[in-house]
Amino acid sequence: MRVDGVPYRTIWLAEDGWSVDIIDQTRLPWEWRVARLASMEAAAEAIRSMRVRGAPLIGATAAYGLCLALRADASDAALERAHDQLLATRPTAVNLRWALEAMRERLGRLPPAERVEAAYAQASEIAEGEVETCRWIGDHGLALIEAAHRAKGEGPVNVLTHCNAGWLACVDWGTALAPIYRAHDAGIPVHVWVDETRPRNQGAALTAWELGRHGVPHTLVADNAGGHLMQHGRVDLCLVGTDRTTRSGDVANKIGTYLKALAAREAQVPFYVALPGSTIDWTVADGLAEVPIEERSQVEVTHISGRARDGLVSSVAIAPEGTPAVNPAFDITPASLVTALVTERGVCAASEAGLAGLYPERSAS
Repeated sequence: MRVDGVPYRTIWLAEDGWSVDIIDQTRLPWEWRVARLASMEAAAEAIRSMRVRGAPLIGATAAYGLCLALRADASDAALERAHDQLLATRPTAVNLRWALEAMRERLGRLPPAERVEAAYAQASEIAEGEVETCRWIGDHGLALIEAAHRAKGEGPVNVLTHCNAGWLACVDWGTALAPIYRAHDAGIPVHVWVDETRPRNQGAALTAWELGRHGVPHTLVADNAGGHLMQHGRVDLCLVGTDRTTRSGDVANKIGTYLKALAAREAQVPFYVALPGSTIDWTVADGLAEVPIEERSQVEVTHISGRARDGLVSSVAIAPEGTPAVNPAFDITPASLVTALVTERGVCAASEAGLAGLYPERSAS
């Protein structure tokens, strides 16, 4: 994607050929800053602090983090240690485990002297694969927006999204936003209702920022406004991403997604979830019972960051001092509330049979 006319991805090899550059997403939308990762510890910190976030990007960052670890020590023990440390950074997004397992499987068969070069090649394959995957998600999701436009007859297709599932959450293109970009670029009138997405405000800070940079019409709304908009016929479809999808079609996504799905069902608005195959956890059937939900700092709930009139960015308290808070980062939307899943292989029912039809080789294992 482009920022002020310059093409960017969210992660890339630095000019030295071994360290890794990322867009520091904790600085957006106020400041554009590229941060350099020169060690496994720096990569782990970037994932934990959400300098990088979004399931596909977390996986790619972890893969490069393993590369950085092996530059310092390519032994079997170091490989296992780095794998475990990176895996522990975020518990919910399954791409993290998927990418690290792919790296370990390939590198574990090689002698230590060959691991560094192979690690960088494998990490590059993972990153490039995510880009191609997201492009195909965009193509398949475009058909849904085209159908909504034909059914509507006139006016823009109004899409409601939650959190950020655009190119900032991936390596390029995005998942939920990829079909929107494809529709916009194809000349289909599309407008996006952007949930603010408390508590970290990824919608307000990131989705609004990247849609604006691409020229896609959008409007920021409070998280609690989505149901109202649906009731009044102002939403044609919902389109969100996911950090982990069970083999039965349950979806783990940013907290608040479940409430949007409930409102969509009541208002008879289609609710679609866009995801790469790497986000499917074939080992889990019951999302509510089996998917670990990350609990983040209560400060994210009791405080909020913003830019004051003097241009300074700061964090301010929004609750009385000492107020306890709970901060689950994700919730589970059951498959019964999902109209369909949009993947790189096509659109399918949110069910074990639907996913198995697109990924027979994965479901059989």
